[in-house]
Amino acid sequence: MKKINFVSATEALGRVRSGQHVFVGSGCAEPELLVKALVARAPELHDVEIFHLLTAGAAPYADPALQGSFRHNAFFIGPNVRTAVRVGAADYTPCFLHEIPGLIRSGRVHIDVALVQVSPPGPDGRFSLGISVDVVRSAVETARLVIAQVNPRMPRTRGEGNLPASLFDLFVDGDAPLFELASRQSTPDAEAIGRHCSAIVEDGATIQMGIGAIPDAVLAQLGGKNDLGVHTEMFSDGLLPLIESGVVNGRRKTLHRGKIITSFCMGTRKLYDAVDDDGRFEFRPSDYVNDPFVIAQNDRMVSPNYGCWPNMRSSRSRYNRS
Repeated sequence: MKKINFVSATEALGRVRSGQHVFVGSGCAEPELLVKALVARAPELHDVEIFHLLTAGAAPYADPALQGSFRHNAFFIGPNVRTAVRVGAADYTPCFLHEIPGLIRSGRVHIDVALVQVSPPGPDGRFSLGISVDVVRSAVETARLVIAQVNPRMPRTRGEGNLPASLFDLFVDGDAPLFELASRQSTPDAEAIGRHCSAIVEDGATIQMGIGAIPDAVLAQLGGKNDLGVHTEMFSDGLLPLIESGVVNGRRKTLHRGKIITSFCMGTRKLYDAVDDDGRFEFRPSDYVNDPFVIAQNDRMVSPNYGCWPNMRSSRSRYNRS
């Protein structure tokens, strides 16, 4: 088993060089400690390109004042980089989510350094990517240098996010609250939409959902359904009551029967505790979960989705984004 040697965030990020391409881990699993240490080096770096999907942090590297040091290239234009992209201080690479891991592995999207957050190693010595496997696994597998923030608050999730120590180069002790996504207040309009959408969800259907007031309103109206399954790129706390009541059990799924298939989740600590070492949930990479040929193997697939990203905050309420 590889010996685990911890270094400081300052020492680890001291390995980043000007002109390199840096990947930042996704969603509420963003390694905030490592991002801060990278941005602290702004005065001595230039032309560092930063890639990521949606992240829950403040994205300080997208500040126009740091353009000479960092240039952000968004695979997803989240709230924290939207202004930078709008004014031309950051770039956007449009592509299908399921194609991104292949772009990274092929080298068409070149990654020199990957910054990720993981759980401590389990009895088997493997680290878990926890609540965000999505495109993170492909970055870990291909980056020349992988720096991991090891956080005991990161849940160990089942599926394909458990990786051997040999894939990581540097470890930083980073015990800190994970970012949390608060539920949005429902509205009469959202509830009306939820009632309408729920009427087209049959018993035994497999559902995909997004995040926000409307997806939560749809989920809130599904309590009278039976034997629902889940195959979705992400989910939040709104799904938990349906799991707890047994409405979501995957009993009739035609692919991965009995399993909730996802690539990441964003929500509260209650959600993170729910997915911790729970065999009902399988976290898989985006090139599998979002592959239309995989999705098509789910009978009675229904997607009551809505394109809206809600406010995100850390559990310390330090970042608020709209």
